[in-house]
Amino acid sequence: MRTQNGSLQVNGRLALVTQQAWIYNATFRENIVVGQQVEQERYRNVMRVCSLEADVELLASGETTEIGERGTNLSGGQKQRINLGRAVYSNRDIYLLDDPLSAVDAKVARHIFNHCVKGHLAGKTVILVTHAPHVWILFDYIQ
Repeated sequence: MRTQNGSLQVNGRLALVTQQAWIYNATFRENIVVGQQVEQERYRNVMRVCSLEADVELLASGETTEIGERGTNLSGGQKQRINLGRAVYSNRDIYLLDDPLSAVDAKVARHIFNHCVKGHLAGKTVILVTHAPHVWILFDYIQ
């Protein structure tokens, strides 16, 4: 977007969840924490609110399984939830979410919306782009 007039100011640290999820060649856990110290309680909470717990149980070596091009292949929905988990774990002030619910089924989308977006991220600024009009009534502001 281009500013037509006036100015733009960002007060806080940003986290971006792109619609095209990206994963790098590392372990499942490293894709979430990205070089940060692992805080077990925070990590477990992110796993829960991003609906990632069942995925880890299916991986051969759990959260130490290497994923990415040289590791275990993941579905688009799994990649998107890891992408979201990475942003949530980063504990930022502002979250820009580009339709993270489009790659997951309705049940998982509902869980993520209720537990992550409206739950864990309550009190944060969240800008969510979505194709799902049924969630619009739950927002504070729609543009």
